[in-house]
Amino acid sequence: MSEADTDLELVSRVLKGERKVFDLIVRRYQSRVCAAVAKVLRRSPDIEDVAQETFLRAYRALPSFRGDSSFYTWLYKIAINTARNHLATNSRRPQLADVDISVAEHFEDERRLLDRDTPEKEMLREEVEQTVLKAVDALPEDMRTALTLREVDGMSYEDISKLMECPIGTVRSRIFRGREAIDRLLRPLLKD
Repeated sequence: MSEADTDLELVSRVLKGERKVFDLIVRRYQSRVCAAVAKVLRRSPDIEDVAQETFLRAYRALPSFRGDSSFYTWLYKIAINTARNHLATNSRRPQLADVDISVAEHFEDERRLLDRDTPEKEMLREEVEQTVLKAVDALPEDMRTALTLREVDGMSYEDISKLMECPIGTVRSRIFRGREAIDRLLRPLLKD
């Protein structure tokens, strides 16, 4: 059974009155929703609260899920809107200089466990990571969102197109230009 089929089955069971099944949906998507919220809120201590609010809103809106896109695409849109509403309500703006938590955790968790490099290589790796994070943060929001959805969340171009409500060609262009911008900043570091 594919992920989409499993999601549809879980949603169907919740809509038939099996409320406890929604816990499975929460467990299945909790980390991805927190990562999505963190993209908007950055290092805010409210990330988990907003993620919880996302699931509450999703539960209430579940009857409106039609299955036109993947369940995660639908849930992701709720997460982003909830996070943006939180920012607007609290009159806070994301700080552009902050590091995207989901990207930073991805680098630290996976690479440092097996790292046996020299201090020089470790320094270069950290410099490359910081350059990538700064480059991503410097991108315009629409480009950063498209690139992050593709590279971090692994979403298809089609799902990104639906989520961002723009043509697939625009998504491809934004991702291409984002990659080019990052590549320009990395090239001098990786010459040797």
